Amino acid sequence: MGCSNQNNIYSTKHREHCVCDIVQSIVHAQDKVNKDTCDTSCYASIQQLNHKNSFNRHTTIPFLLYCRSSCKPFIGKGFMTKHHNHCSEKSFKEIESPFFRAKKFLRGSKCCVRLELLLPIKDKKFSQSFDKRSYCDDHIDKKITDFIATGVCLTVDLNQFIGITCLDPITPIPPK
Repeated sequence: MGCSNQNNIYSTKHREHCVCDIVQSIVHAQDKVNKDTCDTSCYASIQQLNHKNSFNRHTTIPFLLYCRSSCKPFIGKGFMTKHHNHCSEKSFKEIESPFFRAKKFLRGSKCCVRLELLLPIKDKKFSQSFDKRSYCDDHIDKKITDFIATGVCLTVDLNQFIGITCLDPITPIPPK
């Protein structure tokens, strides 16, 4: 069911509630501050990122997406290339995270977007362990203090998601 479905309560009259439109607004706001590439809500985060008199000019609105079928946060997965210092060999390390940064929409698409995985830094320590337990159950006592941009991107069809939660704007730590 797409956002413009006339039988949907979120029809074209209410498109501001569509995940596709919110992520498009995030990309647009981030593009304004990036040359190359309630209090907490997607709209509040977009306004904070667009605020012209901000002392701390952030570049990213991190967000979580909720799967249509399960209503649980979508966990994105990808692989980082790890180069070994002592030789010319490399290996691949799997990473996963429910936190994303919207990079850009595919040409001509309103709902297919490239997302970058953001890895949380909890209690000032890098941690990346997700398994079959709920993300919230595993991290209930740990505070997320920052995010690392991974450079690992995936392309998703936002029509497959039923919800989005945005965090306050940040500037992620660049990938190493």
